[in-house]
Amino acid sequence: MKLRHLLILGLSSLIMLGCVREVSKNQANESPIAMNASVPVSSTQAKPLNKSAQFPDSTAIKSGTFVSGEHTTQGKASITAKNGKSFLELDESFKTSELGPDLVVILHRSDNVINSTKPPSYPLKNGDYFILAPLKKYSGAQTYSIPQSINLADYKSAAIWCRKFNATFGAANLNQ
Repeated sequence: MKLRHLLILGLSSLIMLGCVREVSKNQANESPIAMNASVPVSSTQAKPLNKSAQFPDSTAIKSGTFVSGEHTTQGKASITAKNGKSFLELDESFKTSELGPDLVVILHRSDNVINSTKPPSYPLKNGDYFILAPLKKYSGAQTYSIPQSINLADYKSAAIWCRKFNATFGAANLNQ
């Protein structure tokens, strides 16, 4: 009798574990921005930027160099346009700290995010930024699509921001 109960309990546990994994996998595929997971999201999503292959006709609109905030961040950010669509591109020299959970790439209204906020975390105010996507990887070239509903004239900087702790890792003033 006890063996029968143990078998039933074991099979029930296996079925529940399988269901939990399937639900988790489906949720991750449906809403990558809503996930509160450590970055990088997936190595298959973060493909290196090869400008000549991916954006042969792209035009640089604005660009700038990252300034460190709470953590060392370096490299260049550019807003480019191709076929009526805008993209934020981080170049090969981009690098930021791996210490933050829930890092996202944002566009910010200020032209000097780091100096307009207070150390040590350089917190941001709601309404001053737009979240493009979770950071794909901590270093190297990467590209983020900018929705067409965004008025680029309203945003003067790109930044790497830790949503969970409201900490700005670094920001780049985007000039013409």
